[in-house]
Amino acid sequence: MRLGSLIFLRIGLRFLLGATLALAAFSASAQAPGQLPLLIGTGQGGTNFSVPIQTLLFFTALSFIPAVLLLMTGFTRIVIVLSLLRQALGTQSAPPNQVIIGLSLFLTLFVMGPTFDRIYADAYLPYSQGTMPFDQALQKAEAPIRGFMVKQTRQSDFSLFAKLAKLPPDVTAETAPIRVLVPAFVISELKSAFQIGFMIFIPFLVIDIVVASILMSLGMMMLSPVLVALPFKLMLFVLADGWNLLIGSLAASFVT
Repeated sequence: MRLGSLIFLRIGLRFLLGATLALAAFSASAQAPGQLPLLIGTGQGGTNFSVPIQTLLFFTALSFIPAVLLLMTGFTRIVIVLSLLRQALGTQSAPPNQVIIGLSLFLTLFVMGPTFDRIYADAYLPYSQGTMPFDQALQKAEAPIRGFMVKQTRQSDFSLFAKLAKLPPDVTAETAPIRVLVPAFVISELKSAFQIGFMIFIPFLVIDIVVASILMSLGMMMLSPVLVALPFKLMLFVLADGWNLLIGSLAASFVT
């Protein structure tokens, strides 16, 4: 069993099963407190990781959770759009960073809900019931995440990284290695976020131009146009039910 390659190639997906697998590992430890080898047999003739190895993998995966959350879910697009909205409004620190990050996290959980449900049904439940070995559970958990990223990745972005990685021409996004798919997915998410941010900036930019022109025509050179335009931006955003429109558009942008 090539343990090192398994850790580094699939560690990004272990957080999806990490907490529950660790609980299962400690439960197995309580039932069989004897000597624990590195690999143990399974009823299906395969092999599985022993309790110490599963625990080590779980705590190692904790350090990779931020990278996985940023690069393999919809968090990147959501947090960038919300940050661009704050810049377009010109409110500087309202909403604060904690609110933007928290809202982005819960929106990510909402958007990724169907994917997590598939991972729970296809990977965790069979593993917890003892009908699937650990390696196969990881493969089952990888499939929904890969499917989500493939749907959100543009072909041009994938072709770029496939060319840089010198993959064969017949390799598609569905069969490409994770190391190629993830950066292509991130680039596509950045492009989508900037496109949405551009559409958000347009109405607020018009208000800034109108207010600046009026102040110049009145000779009020020393009065900041940003300060005067802020109440009008907030009023426009509230009257248009901006939060409803923005969050709805963000959620709908992940539907393919």
